[in-house]
Amino acid sequence: MKRFILTALCAVFCCAASGWTPGEGLKTRWAAEVDPSCPLPEYPRPQMVRPDWQNLNGLWDYAIRPAAENYGKPEGQILVPFCAESALSGVQRHVGSANALWYERSFTVPKAWKGRDVLLNFGAVDWKAEVWVNGVRVGEHTGGYAPFSFNITPALKKSGKQTVRVRVWDASDEGFQPRGKQIEHTHGIWYTPVTGIWQTVWIEPVSPVAHVVSYNPVWDAAAASLSVDVKAEGSYDEARIDLSYQGGIVGSGSPMKIDAPKLWTPDEPEIYDLCITLIKDGKPVDRVEGYTCLRSVSVLADPKPDRNVNSYKRIGLNGVRTFFFGPLDQGWWPDGLYTAPTDEALKFDIMKVKEWGWNMIRKHIKVEPARWYYWCDQLGVSVWQDMPCIADHSSKTNAYRDPEIARMQSNEWQRDSFLGGTDCIVPQEWKDNYYKEWGEIIDALKVFQCITVWVPFNEAWGQFDTPEVVAFTRRHDGTRLVNEASGGNYAFAGDIVDTHHYACPAMNNFEAKFINVLGEYGGLGYPVPGHLWKEDNNWGYGKVLGSGAEVYALYDKFAEMLKVFIGTGCASAVYTQITDVEIEVNGIMTYDREVVKMDEKLLRETNLSVINAL
Repeated sequence: MKRFILTALCAVFCCAASGWTPGEGLKTRWAAEVDPSCPLPEYPRPQMVRPDWQNLNGLWDYAIRPAAENYGKPEGQILVPFCAESALSGVQRHVGSANALWYERSFTVPKAWKGRDVLLNFGAVDWKAEVWVNGVRVGEHTGGYAPFSFNITPALKKSGKQTVRVRVWDASDEGFQPRGKQIEHTHGIWYTPVTGIWQTVWIEPVSPVAHVVSYNPVWDAAAASLSVDVKAEGSYDEARIDLSYQGGIVGSGSPMKIDAPKLWTPDEPEIYDLCITLIKDGKPVDRVEGYTCLRSVSVLADPKPDRNVNSYKRIGLNGVRTFFFGPLDQGWWPDGLYTAPTDEALKFDIMKVKEWGWNMIRKHIKVEPARWYYWCDQLGVSVWQDMPCIADHSSKTNAYRDPEIARMQSNEWQRDSFLGGTDCIVPQEWKDNYYKEWGEIIDALKVFQCITVWVPFNEAWGQFDTPEVVAFTRRHDGTRLVNEASGGNYAFAGDIVDTHHYACPAMNNFEAKFINVLGEYGGLGYPVPGHLWKEDNNWGYGKVLGSGAEVYALYDKFAEMLKVFIGTGCASAVYTQITDVEIEVNGIMTYDREVVKMDEKLLRETNLSVINAL
C-alpha cells in the first residue's frame, strides 16, 4: 500500500535547516533521525489520499508575545510540527495564557496547480488558531485535537512567494477547553502544557468544481453490505465508490453487497482499498484513495446452558465474544511531548503492543494524528478512544487557579459505589465547546475501524450531563460502544460500567445489565536509572519497585486474578501503562522507549493466557 505512506519532496519551499538545535533533556533514539528541513514527511491523512501535495513542516519564524500585542519581529525559528514547549521544537519555552505564539513562513505554489483551488490543512493546533495568508485573514479554528482546513485560493498571489502567518493562544488548565493531561503546575499524573502546531501542516490542490471532504464507511454484518456516506463541497452529479481487495474490485456504489467478506480482527486485520471519484458532466473532478475494514461491535451475552449458570454481558467483535486486553496509552514523548519524532516512532508503540500479545489500546484523554489510527487498522489493534478532559478536580492545582475556574472544576468522584458522585458545575459556554470539540473528534476519527469504544469522561474530570453526552456521542456515531464514565461516576446511559482499581485489579462495582470492565489497574512503578525525565523525582502507584523481575512477578500475579474476574463477568481490562511519562514511572517501557522492564517473552505468554481465558 505505497500510496498510504506517500512522502513529500520538501524542496525549494522548505526553510533552511540552519539555526535549529533540539533542546535539552531525555530523548528517544528517533530524535536523531528528525530532518529539520522536513520532519514527518509522510502523507498525513492516509484514509483519504490525493497524489499532489506539499508538506509545510520545517522551520518557521516564531515569536512569543503578550496576548494583546501583534506579531512584531521574529525571535527565532521553531521546528513545526513540534509544540513550543518540546525539545524538538528547538524553542523549549513555556507560553502560558498571558501570551500568544506566532508563526510565519513562506512557500510557493507549483505552476502545475494552476486553475485549481489550494487548501491549507492543519492536522491539529492547540488551542485557538488564527490564520493569515499574504496578510489576508483566511479563518480561525478552536480545538486542540481535530484537523481543519481553509481554502486559501482568494488570498494567493498569482506567482512567487506566499506568506502564511498563524497566531495561537492556549489557556491550558486555566481555561475551559479540553486539554487532557496538560497542566500549568506539573506533578504526578499531570504533564507539561502543549501550545501551538503539533501535527503536520500541508497544502494540496483540489478542483474548483467539487472535492471530497470526508467519508464514513459503515458495515452492516446482517446484510453483508457496506455503505459509504460521502461528504463533499461543490457541485457534482455522482460520487462513484469502488471497493477492492488485494487488487481486484469486489463492490461498487453504496450500499454494496460484499460476497465472502474478509472481516477485520486483531489476529487478522483484513484491509479493503477504497476509491471515491466525484463525477460532473461525465468527467471526474476529484479522486481520493483510502481504505476500510469490515467489522462489527456489539453487546453479547454469555451462553447459559442451565438456569444455575450466570450469563454476563461481553464485548462482541463480528459476533464473537472477545476479551479486549491492553495498555493505557498516554501518547507522550520526552522529546516531542504530544508529537512523535518520526512515523517509525509513532508505529513503534503499536508494534510493541502486538509483540506483547495484547489486542487493544486505550488512548487516554488524548487524540493522535491520523497515521496512528492507520497503523492500528493495519497492524490489528482495537482502540478505546477517550475524549480529552476539560477539568481534573485536583486540590493541589486548584490552589493555583482562578477561584472561579477552580470552583467549576470541583466535584465528587465516587469510584467504588454507584452513589454519591456529582457533576462539575459547568457553564453553558464550557458545555457548548465540549460538544463542538467532541463532535469534531468523532467525525474525524470514525472512519478508522480500529476504534471500537468511545469514552466521553474519565474519573469524573469535568463530567456533566452524562446521559445527554452519551446521546450526543451515539448521534455522531452509533457503530461503536460507549463507555460513558471510565472509573465513574455512572449514569447507566451507555453500554459499559468501568471500574478503576490500583494497583491490584479489583471489580468493586458490578451491574449485570451492562458490560463490566476494569478500565485501569496496575501502575507498577519502576524507575530505571539513566532513562528518567528527572533522576531525583519519580512516582508510581503503590510501592516503587526495584527490578524488572519484581514488576513481572506482580504483573503475572495480577493476571491470574484477572482470569478469575473473567469468570465472574469482567469483560475487558486495561493495564497502566505502556510507557513512563515524565515523572510517572508506571510504564512497561521507559519514557525514551529504550528499556522494556519485563521479560518480553513471559509478558506475551501471560497476556495471551488472559485473552484466551474467555
